[in-house]
Amino acid sequence: MSVSEQSQTRTRMFSRVIGPFLVIICVTAVARMSDIQALFSQFEANSLWTWMIGASALALGLAMVASHQYWRGGAAIIVSLLGWLVVLRGVLLLAFPSAFISMANSMIDAQVLWVALTIGFALVGLYLTYVGWLPPPTQPTSEETGSAKDLPTAA
Repeated sequence: MSVSEQSQTRTRMFSRVIGPFLVIICVTAVARMSDIQALFSQFEANSLWTWMIGASALALGLAMVASHQYWRGGAAIIVSLLGWLVVLRGVLLLAFPSAFISMANSMIDAQVLWVALTIGFALVGLYLTYVGWLPPPTQPTSEETGSAKDLPTAA
């Protein structure tokens, strides 16, 4: 398997996980929009949560960045960008929790923008799900591309 095939396979595997995750999280967040503010205030009240979620996000993001160094094609670019966004989120939660919380509160308060971004991420998730679970294109084998041995010869 060539490096390009390995990279494409890795992109498909990340897409199979990230795609449905984004769809489920985003749809649930929009459906539970009235609960989000209360959930976020509970998250904000305990600094242990910001530390634990920040450390987990940083570890996950670094794993994504380290194992996905492929930037060719729409899905690959999205997976790589999401990896870097998760790293950024982890760093912000660890190093600047109050700034992150203030920014998140501003986003939640701007409900139209928040819903629009959430729907946008859900659409990205649908795209990644499609790419991840779509059967890969089959490449012709050497027998299929060569001359057919079973055909009768012309007289």
